Amino acid sequence: MRLKIKKEVIPVKEVKMFMFESCPHCKKALEMKAALLEAHPEYKKVPFVMIDEKKEPETADKYDYYYVPTFYVGEEKIAEGVPAEDNIAKVFALAYEG
Repeated sequence: MRLKIKKEVIPVKEVKMFMFESCPHCKKALEMKAALLEAHPEYKKVPFVMIDEKKEPETADKYDYYYVPTFYVGEEKIAEGVPAEDNIAKVFALAYEG
């Protein structure tokens, strides 16, 4: 007799972070993200893509934002500009919930 074990499938959405390399706010946002992932290891399951607007302008131009860093969950803009821990947490919570 064989037992089938069901794996829990958690719907997640991709997080896109628009940034550029020399942006101090982007660096701070990444530090906040790292701290959040330490506190909530389940968020490591969330696909995370960084888009450098200076290296990928054709991609960046498809999205509506003015300041970096900007975070999208799926196709919805969630946070833009100077990062705050609560905004980073909101981004990953929304993405994790799917």
